[in-house]
Amino acid sequence: MKKIGLIGGTSWHATIVYYRLINELVGERIGTQGNPELLIYSLNIELMRAQDKEKINAKYLEIAQTLEAAGAKALVICANTPHMVCDFVQPQVGIPILHIADAVGKEAKEKKLQTLGLLGNRPTMTGDFIPSRLAKKFSIQTVIPDERYIAQNHWYVSNELTQGIFSDQAKTFFLEQMHLLQKKGAEGIILGCTELPILMDETDFALPLLATTTLHARMAAEFILD
Repeated sequence: MKKIGLIGGTSWHATIVYYRLINELVGERIGTQGNPELLIYSLNIELMRAQDKEKINAKYLEIAQTLEAAGAKALVICANTPHMVCDFVQPQVGIPILHIADAVGKEAKEKKLQTLGLLGNRPTMTGDFIPSRLAKKFSIQTVIPDERYIAQNHWYVSNELTQGIFSDQAKTFFLEQMHLLQKKGAEGIILGCTELPILMDETDFALPLLATTTLHARMAAEFILD
């Protein structure tokens, strides 16, 4: 099995889910008598909250190089938003970053989905690091909530979900957003905050829900076992 490095902490709640899922998925193949070697670097989420892109890039590069030097054969960033650093970090390390958008794109192509709604915080929804990769690699288009809803999406992610609060109000709000994205042509919904699958667990919806955490963890497990 290949050793991989996990960059977590944004939030630590989601990082726990990544760790559990990767071990469970690998265990399904090798049995429960063993488990994969994982290197975990959990950083302080306040780095992301400050939104200083230069500091974010520098820290993720430092962590990536540390994990590579420690023997990781690939890197998994355990959140959606920090994938904004990939174009900066990837050319400066010698191991692949397993990109969360690739995990989503592969699943969407298998389900024959061409237009996806994207939910998450403001940087994830309005940034180009997920939509552009989906468009270029998988010919998948994305739609996001109207501008008047962006701030509320971001507020719930920052002030509740990433702090381990999963309220009924948040669940109702995001369900309404999913219906609005469906009206805008979405054939599936990207739960593009790694805590959203926790919030929307066991939620019935007319469209496929693409839980980035699960899909990304599956990609990591496949790399470990390849």
